[in-house]
Amino acid sequence: MSNLGPAKQMNNREKGAQKEEQVCAYLISEGVRITERNFRCRQGEIDIIGYDGEYLVFFEVKYRSSRGRGSAAEAVGPAKQRRICRVADYYRVVHHFGENTPIRFDVVAIDGESLSWIKNAFYYVTR
Repeated sequence: MSNLGPAKQMNNREKGAQKEEQVCAYLISEGVRITERNFRCRQGEIDIIGYDGEYLVFFEVKYRSSRGRGSAAEAVGPAKQRRICRVADYYRVVHHFGENTPIRFDVVAIDGESLSWIKNAFYYVTR
């Protein structure tokens, strides 16, 4: 068994953290007020949570160094969307947000060096 696996995995984690830092700086420059990062619960994780105007926004950050496995945005498929929505539900309950709180699900996709902020990337899904 090679010792390269964990080192590569750590490099991927470090790269992911670096890209999230880049995305946070970008979002702040665009007027987003970030309130939480890497919110975790049993249902999963949300990368970034913040406000864009009146909207409470749940951001998923995806990075692809190349398009060999598809674009970064394509990686946020239906199963990932459902998981994000379940985590968002839990977050809203824990932090006492009412049902009338306007929410949005955005994806920030980084393909190579190109960053795209996709607002309303998907709608709330339960199934």
